[in-house]
Amino acid sequence: MKKGYLYILYILAVAMQLTACRTDDIIIYAEEEDTGIETVPSEVVGMYLLNEGNMGSNKCTLDYLDLSDSTIHYYRNIFAERNPSEVKELGDVGNDIQIYGSRLWLVINCSNKVEVCRAKDAVKIGKVNIPNCRYVTFDGGYAYVSSYVGPVSTGSNAPRGMVYKVDTLTLQKVDSVVVGYQPEEMVACRGKLYVANSGGYNFPNYDSTISVVDLKTMREERQIDVALNLHHLRLDQHGQLWVSSRGDYNSLPANLFYLAPDASGQMQVAGAMNVEVSDMCLVGDSLYYYGVGYNEATKQNTRSFGIVNVHQHQVVTQSLSDAPELQKMRMPYGIMVHPTNRDFYLMDAKNYVSSGELLHFHADGRFDYKVRTGDIPAHAAFLMKLR
Repeated sequence: MKKGYLYILYILAVAMQLTACRTDDIIIYAEEEDTGIETVPSEVVGMYLLNEGNMGSNKCTLDYLDLSDSTIHYYRNIFAERNPSEVKELGDVGNDIQIYGSRLWLVINCSNKVEVCRAKDAVKIGKVNIPNCRYVTFDGGYAYVSSYVGPVSTGSNAPRGMVYKVDTLTLQKVDSVVVGYQPEEMVACRGKLYVANSGGYNFPNYDSTISVVDLKTMREERQIDVALNLHHLRLDQHGQLWVSSRGDYNSLPANLFYLAPDASGQMQVAGAMNVEVSDMCLVGDSLYYYGVGYNEATKQNTRSFGIVNVHQHQVVTQSLSDAPELQKMRMPYGIMVHPTNRDFYLMDAKNYVSSGELLHFHADGRFDYKVRTGDIPAHAAFLMKLR
């Protein structure tokens, strides 16, 4: 009888211990890699990299490139370590990352949310629920988030998209506006918000417009017809807009267009560069780009890398680097350029379902180093030194 009583006590103790363990946060530690490469001091102390993760896999992760130590260190999947209470970590498909003030904004597309963290350490502050969110930009203390609104699907029943206005301090949605179909990147300039509409769900009837929204009233004033399936949008120091078109993936190739204000100050299409642009990064008068296309004759993917001088409206170089590592990239998927040093980073998504790579090149195109990333590295933001 005594043995049976002690056995019952033992079972109860074990059960209580297991139950207590369930309330503890399980910490998944980040993976650290020391590249051995010496750092070059600058105002940039690091770079966050958002890995999209394959759609439906809930494998979006956040990496960090530390440029503040004596040698460059790379940390894989830091969000889980910094935020152990987040059960599903970041979620499904990371689509954009930006830093505004002291906060880091992470747009998680299929999880219908924008995570907001402290920029200095990626510790979560809060989140904003936005359906099928795509990109974020900022102006005057507000965040503007583009949204497809409807669920991930294709067909003529897809609704027009929206842009949500969010107070960056309270993280409350304060307004919204209906724009074109499946809106992508945005630019705020002189009291207007320019929104690139893709119409990606409406194949083959893509959208071809940029919506012009008045930021005071949050109303769409007009649309500028540009080209099919618009995507990335940048504002240069001369007041020009640069927008990429993905074409129709068939007879109409991707292209890069620029818009300039007319005599009345309204933006109008001013020209096309006739280069395929999948992503781009603007520093000064240099717009760095890469393009991934398809050659119907050879049945093979094509890749291009180059720099456009936005002031002269000319392609000044059609190759960022002659390094063999550039040619070995399997699927270029993102580009970032240092704001002062002009060294640049390219992201390789590889096969989309396993680890990618981040490659670093000197400003003159010489290859420097590469590190393993999460799945589908695609978006990045520089962390600047506090002043």
